[in-house]
Amino acid sequence: MFHIVLFEPEIPANTGNIIRLCANAGMQLHLIKPLGFDLDDKKLRRAGLDYHEWVAVQIHESLPHFLTQIQPLRIFALTTKGATPYSSVAFQEGDTFLFGPETRGLPADVLQNIDENCLYLPMQPESRSLNLSNTVAIVLYEAWRQFEFIGAAIK
Repeated sequence: MFHIVLFEPEIPANTGNIIRLCANAGMQLHLIKPLGFDLDDKKLRRAGLDYHEWVAVQIHESLPHFLTQIQPLRIFALTTKGATPYSSVAFQEGDTFLFGPETRGLPADVLQNIDENCLYLPMQPESRSLNLSNTVAIVLYEAWRQFEFIGAAIK
């Protein structure tokens, strides 16, 4: 339903958590190289537990490679530099959410190409940023909520 894209992720435990998140929500996960870890990393496996088999993780050599392969209709970049709160967007099926590396965020050249779709999560003024896997979870669940959690086991 949605594409989650991690641009040059650095911390294996975050990526493992996001693998688990995407598996439980039925979302597609894309990793853009270079990765800051090996895909066989113990921390990645521990955080993702046995969810690797339930989510299709696609590895892309670069962001242009991803764009050529997937051809997303709308891309939303999540950044502390965003002008629009994530909660004010009406998401559409197939939307792509792009997240930057943990220690530096998305580079300026990537953000300038997505300028009108740069979203942020509200935080206290003195805060720097949220953890990557928390940010992905918040945005993914808001987008999925707008589709009434289609495909989920609702109790």
